[in-house]
Amino acid sequence: MILQFTNPVQGGLRQERKLEMIANHLANVDTSGFKSDMVTFDQLLRSEMGIDFSPGPLKTTGNALDVALDGDGFFKVRTARGERYTRNGNFTLNAENLLVTATGSPVMGEGGEITIEGRDIQINREGEIVVDGALVDKLAVVNFESRQKMAKDGDSLFVGPTDSPEISVETPVVHQGALEGSNVEAVVEMTRMIEVMRTYEALQKMIQAYDETDGRIISEVGKE
Repeated sequence: MILQFTNPVQGGLRQERKLEMIANHLANVDTSGFKSDMVTFDQLLRSEMGIDFSPGPLKTTGNALDVALDGDGFFKVRTARGERYTRNGNFTLNAENLLVTATGSPVMGEGGEITIEGRDIQINREGEIVVDGALVDKLAVVNFESRQKMAKDGDSLFVGPTDSPEISVETPVVHQGALEGSNVEAVVEMTRMIEVMRTYEALQKMIQAYDETDGRIISEVGKE
């Protein structure tokens, strides 16, 4: 009887993991640059967690320091943990006039950290930053051949794969005054949540039935 418990118990644990993933998706439905998780399978059909890098919708903000990528690539930033990559272009200037992310990490340009001093800030479709008519730098936009090996690092940041060097995107498509929204679709996630909860309830009833059967067998054996 113990072996009969294995499949529904393992199934229940998988449903719990799916529910946690869906809850995280719904919590980040309004997070700029957020990429949802997905379940993938290896050659032996073992399930693994992956990242869905499909684009989110572009949302116009009108903020000169907000930028969104249209197409492949990631903005490169420098954190205390090392270089990281993001699709969240919600940038600002810190007290030293460095271009930084919302959490204060410097945004990298082709010449290193980007200092902006001036009033008229223009960022063209190639990612070139022009301040008061003078070219300051160009946003570093990179990509990876093995993008699926990237890992999340919180705050819409990603860690690059260890076995794949970054590749500079020579002709990125950058939109100034816009942000890329989350690629999570709330309606789809709510539907998935209902399906997962129903499956979980069915597995619970199966476990309960096995438990009751097991209890009756033990009781009958005890009477003999």
